[in-house]
Amino acid sequence: MKHSSRWIIAVSATLLTMACQKAATSSSVGALSPGAAKLSAGANVIRVGEYGSLTGSEATFGQSVHHGVMLATNEQNALGGVKGKKIEIISYDDQGKSQEAGTAATRLITDDKVVALLGEFASSLSIAGGRVAQQYQVPMISPGSTNPQVTEIGDMISRVCFIDPFQGFVMAKFARVDLKADRVALLFDQAQAYSKGLKDNFKESFVKMGGTITSEQAYTGGDQDYSAQLTTIRETHPQAIFIPGYYTDVGNLALQARKLGITVPLLGGDGWDSAKLAEIGGDAIEGGYFSNHYSVGDTSPAVQDFVRRYQASFHALPDSQAALGYDAAKLLFDAIGRAASLSGKDLAAAIAQTKDLHGVTGNITLDDHRNARKPAVVLQMKQGKPTFVTSIAPE
Repeated sequence: MKHSSRWIIAVSATLLTMACQKAATSSSVGALSPGAAKLSAGANVIRVGEYGSLTGSEATFGQSVHHGVMLATNEQNALGGVKGKKIEIISYDDQGKSQEAGTAATRLITDDKVVALLGEFASSLSIAGGRVAQQYQVPMISPGSTNPQVTEIGDMISRVCFIDPFQGFVMAKFARVDLKADRVALLFDQAQAYSKGLKDNFKESFVKMGGTITSEQAYTGGDQDYSAQLTTIRETHPQAIFIPGYYTDVGNLALQARKLGITVPLLGGDGWDSAKLAEIGGDAIEGGYFSNHYSVGDTSPAVQDFVRRYQASFHALPDSQAALGYDAAKLLFDAIGRAASLSGKDLAAAIAQTKDLHGVTGNITLDDHRNARKPAVVLQMKQGKPTFVTSIAPE
């Protein structure tokens, strides 16, 4: 079994702005058992593990989350850390593969003795890593995995994002109310828990609102030819097509849809959110709508201050993955500060008790299932950039 690449991330301000570099760990917290109750005597760091898709087809997800985590870590350490100890982030690249995600989570817990995990963004990978975290009783916070199954794994697993039943409702409501559509086709990735779940959630809400699903077609992530599915969809004359996939496939799907003469709006979820979407889809993705966790154009002081600090460190605009990575890390640091100890049980309890934490993506309160209840925004692709259209709150 191929091991995940290890990315040891220093937390100094200088290294914060550098690209991740493979290295060997230079410190140890002692021979502690997995999910150790507390740091070894005299240790001056608290180790936190992170795993994500730093390479692979969805690499922008992992890279953005990582940057958000590192910005939060750098800021926390500049304030003295937590309980007088600095935070050390140990990060592994899972390459966008479920097996690697499970391996990364295992190594972080058993070899690196981390007290908690941050990751993943993709739901299928969070499920793989989350099962390991639950087995070892080590808390895990997902920045952006929206499939309900993620936190259903057990009491060690939490998230700072909304979940797909709400995201599906948001886009169904937008399609019916804002676009006045009553006929929509579905095109989803049958290999992704995220895509399948969001498709089902959209379908349920859209039908309840009086809409009709004209066709339901499947593909597998990484496919190159979608002509058969798109031709079938075209023949049903939908007013929009809902594509709850990841940006790489969505960009290619958009190109092929337009070549086949399909001109109706394309709709999607937060898996669209990447600068690569416009690079891949070009003019074909123009006018498309997708739900997301925040808008970089939000004029609130909290968001714009975050955007300014992120740009100063990484010379790029922060997407929703970056904002969610930042919020996940901030929630964890807040919980560490409140926890009775760093045992898995105590730390998980402190995380679950999070109430009204001010985050970049909104105020975060975890419900009884450790899911965040918060509004979603709908963005439209205009001139290659996602532009705010509306915000929809939970009912």
